[in-house]
Amino acid sequence: MAIARGYAATDASKPLTPFTFERREPNADDVVISIEYCGVCHSDIHQARNEWGMSKYPMVPGHEIVGTVTAVGSSATKFKIGDRVGVGCFVDSCTQCAARDLDYEQYLPGLVQTYNDVEADGKTPTLGGYSDSIVVKEGYVLSIPDNLPLEAAAPLLCAGITLYSPLRHWNAGPSKKIAIVGMGGLGHMGVKLGSAMGADITVLSQTLSKKEDGLKLGAREYYATGDAETFTKLAGTFDLIICTVGVAIDWNAYLGLLKFDGSMVLVGVPEHAVPVHAFSVIAGRKSLSGSMIGSIKETQEMLDFCGRHDIVSEIEKIAIQDVNEAYERVLKSDVRYRFVIDMASLAA
Repeated sequence: MAIARGYAATDASKPLTPFTFERREPNADDVVISIEYCGVCHSDIHQARNEWGMSKYPMVPGHEIVGTVTAVGSSATKFKIGDRVGVGCFVDSCTQCAARDLDYEQYLPGLVQTYNDVEADGKTPTLGGYSDSIVVKEGYVLSIPDNLPLEAAAPLLCAGITLYSPLRHWNAGPSKKIAIVGMGGLGHMGVKLGSAMGADITVLSQTLSKKEDGLKLGAREYYATGDAETFTKLAGTFDLIICTVGVAIDWNAYLGLLKFDGSMVLVGVPEHAVPVHAFSVIAGRKSLSGSMIGSIKETQEMLDFCGRHDIVSEIEKIAIQDVNEAYERVLKSDVRYRFVIDMASLAA
């Protein structure tokens, strides 16, 4: 087995620290990747601190992984040494199904997360991208378009697909007026992607502090939800609202912004249950839905779309030694708009 280096959470109450561990031996259908960059997702913080109550330690977080192929198994044909590749939120799927579903695998039993999980053998722990290498089945490895800078492409593997999937599913395009709630790591990707699809994008954020950024990235309008008049002015306006925030909001007020037959889609995960009055959806035949990442097929489609439109995340690059400080800054919304760890810093 190969020795890997990274940073790990060893307890919910402790900071991440340096960690040396073994990567499994590659199988015939595996790809070995030298990790160059890994994005920092808010879900990394939730899991490292056991805020969802399912954490296993030691945990190496990270599921926005990009790097270079260094070896391929004897039966692997999709990639060659030197290819620019990525790994997203899962490394196996449909392990309990008769056949892998290429369109909806992320929603089916047997999904194996890139970290804080076990592989299909039921015993090998998955350890993520805050490390210098990873071994992944070739069917779960993604091609990064040559024109996209690797470091800025890393967040596409989670933040990008998390917004792309609902935008595609709810048919974002020139005929649709869409609101993105929250102008953070997820929200700014929704602005870029939705705008590139031709939709009329509005940002709804607590304040106007990021208005200049939102308009520059493609939004046509930007409103402060801290201003009660916003909900009066925009009532019945939107075909689709995508909520990226993970905090308590007035769900009924936001549902009031939808047109007849409009949909509000949750991609952020609030700590507490969502309180919705029945009349908020009944009166306009409205829908409250959720969406979770995308299949490997859809993620590659998203990456190719980003390649054609030169879309990447707005990032702040950090050394891995600064990851604990970065976590605290994420919680304060003090990043524009995604931290990305430079794995070369592991050698420092």
